[in-house]
Amino acid sequence: MTQPQDHDEDDDEGDGSRRTTNIVLAIFFLAVVAAGYWLVDAMVAQRRADDCAAQGRRNCGAPVVVPPPR
Repeated sequence: MTQPQDHDEDDDEGDGSRRTTNIVLAIFFLAVVAAGYWLVDAMVAQRRADDCAAQGRRNCGAPVVVPPPR
């Protein structure tokens, strides 16, 4: 019979690589979620501006702050 070989050393090397891979995937996932949130927010803002313009209003853009005269 052959004796089982000790694979602890191989597992330790794989854990670092696995941990790095998981961190990279987590960062990628968060970036995709953030980009999706930004895209949906931009689409909602554009939809509001389009709805406002379709109603014939003229003040549909972002409010402009005019400084007071000196």
